[in-house]
Amino acid sequence: MIPPGSTIGILGGGQLGRMLAIAAANLGYRTHIYAPGVSGPASEVAARWTRGHYEDAAAVAAFAAQCDVVTYEFENVEVSSLLRLRGIHPTPRALEVAQDRVIEKSFAADQGGRTAPWRAVDTLEGLHQAIAELGAPAILKTRRFGYDGKGQERLNSPERAAAAWAGIKGAPAVLEGFVQFSGEFSIILARGIEGQIERWDAIENVHRDGILRTSRAPAQGISPEHVEQAGRLAVRLAEALDYVGVLACEFFATDDGPVFNEMAPRVHNSGHWTIEGAVTSQFENHIRAICGLPLGSARLAGTSVEMRNLIGAESDDWQRILEDSAAHLHLYGKGAGRPGRKMGHVTRVS
Repeated sequence: MIPPGSTIGILGGGQLGRMLAIAAANLGYRTHIYAPGVSGPASEVAARWTRGHYEDAAAVAAFAAQCDVVTYEFENVEVSSLLRLRGIHPTPRALEVAQDRVIEKSFAADQGGRTAPWRAVDTLEGLHQAIAELGAPAILKTRRFGYDGKGQERLNSPERAAAAWAGIKGAPAVLEGFVQFSGEFSIILARGIEGQIERWDAIENVHRDGILRTSRAPAQGISPEHVEQAGRLAVRLAEALDYVGVLACEFFATDDGPVFNEMAPRVHNSGHWTIEGAVTSQFENHIRAICGLPLGSARLAGTSVEMRNLIGAESDDWQRILEDSAAHLHLYGKGAGRPGRKMGHVTRVS
């Protein structure tokens, strides 16, 4: 067990790190942020901050040596920089799986999950072949470093292959065949050092332009049987990785059952509602897990919860939002809003 008063190192300086640092402080821990930026949402609320690149293994090791346990809020960290570190959760293997869509999809299938039909694509010629096998419409996604709709190109017809390939700059990719789905949902769980698991209610998500707009819990209109199937898969993935911390898995809801989309080896945007909407938030349970503490209950604090992301200039409307006495406003301290940038979120508990 890592006792309160110890230092938790966090790789990444964004809003997830900010909320982790706040949760850690509430439990009596100090946090030390490592990130390449000059400053960021996390460094503003942490006890210490070190600027460095994730690829600099020596600098990452020196940072980790100043911490009692290390975690990450950002999955695009260089795995090779973490392999020799002691006291890091979740395991670097989870990062290795989540960073590469080919590895991730194969791993999910090995654990009994069903994915969209897909093909690995390394050349434009390979893309044409994949389209011939999977058909169109389809989505071309870079194997690595894609998030919030970045690194993705939609192909409505085979004729758009060259433009899509240029759009991802010829990076190694996967082509995903079209899936007819009625909704999107996520399963978020926390797994402790001794294998104990707390799982929050399934979360119904609405995306726009590849960016999460709203999350609602519990998910409505999705078969409870299919939710349970997805939940069991998430548990199998966590156990196969000997995972410690919060794990998020995203699914498409289809008539034939859940289709695994992707996993995030960290706290997740679709779980922000848990700060006010659950007995224990995803952030607190992540801190509890990596420090070897008992996990808190993931039960809903009300009958239902809705979280809405504030994108770009929407955060400028903070005064009107606060006029709603039921609104819980979180602003990330990012300054002026840019189009497509997550600036905060607002949660309402029923």
